[in-house]
Amino acid sequence: MVRLSVLVEGAHGLTWDRWKEFVSNVEKMGYAGLYGSDHFTLVAGPPDPDSLELIVSLAYAADHTERLKLGQLVSPASLRDPVMLTRQMLALDDLSGGRMVFGVGAGWNVREHEMFGYDLGDLRMRMDRFAEAVEVITHLKWSDRPVSYSGRYYTLKDATLLPRPRRPGGPPLLIGGGGPKRTLPLAARYADIWNVAMVAPDALQEKLRLLDSLIVAAGRQPGDVARTLMIPVQWFARDDLDGLRMIADEIMPKVAA
Repeated sequence: MVRLSVLVEGAHGLTWDRWKEFVSNVEKMGYAGLYGSDHFTLVAGPPDPDSLELIVSLAYAADHTERLKLGQLVSPASLRDPVMLTRQMLALDDLSGGRMVFGVGAGWNVREHEMFGYDLGDLRMRMDRFAEAVEVITHLKWSDRPVSYSGRYYTLKDATLLPRPRRPGGPPLLIGGGGPKRTLPLAARYADIWNVAMVAPDALQEKLRLLDSLIVAAGRQPGDVARTLMIPVQWFARDDLDGLRMIADEIMPKVAA
């Protein structure tokens, strides 16, 4: 069964008034879930529009909805500390009655890292840090006993997050990205959900076949990892001719390709 959810880019002019209205409408319209991306700024700019912080906005959504799945697509390990992020997501899962999805990725937006002093690093560093973050998150979500971990980027010493999640392992872990060398093997080993963005049908099928083989190699079953696809949709006012022209001239040719 195909289930449709909505992703909102919080750095594209999102305000509290807009978010509150959006949360209410998405639930009323019957969508399966509501997700937010986790960024300070747009890739382009300045100027930058208003931006709504994701974790706080998810807390509002958790307390003002009854059935929607909620989460991030995705929180970058380059910006978010995995210990604090896990603590936040466990608390949100408790608040929502077990409706959160814990979405993480490696990070990619160069501009926001430079603007606020975060070290994005080269691709190898980014993926090494991401792999460690996923391991830390997994330990903290699943272990009811104190856990220790020693990595290059993160360290735990007899650590336990309390209270423990109501459901085993807390919110399901979503890993975002389609890289065949690092991201897909991570998803195969650790993810409950895999997400990839804006990929052509033939390429998607190839990634799905590779993911299946990697899952089996990791000692799991293909059905253990749900698959999700992010597809861009643009809304414009009926009289926004410039926006419609931009869709026709710039976006549609790329989608068709």
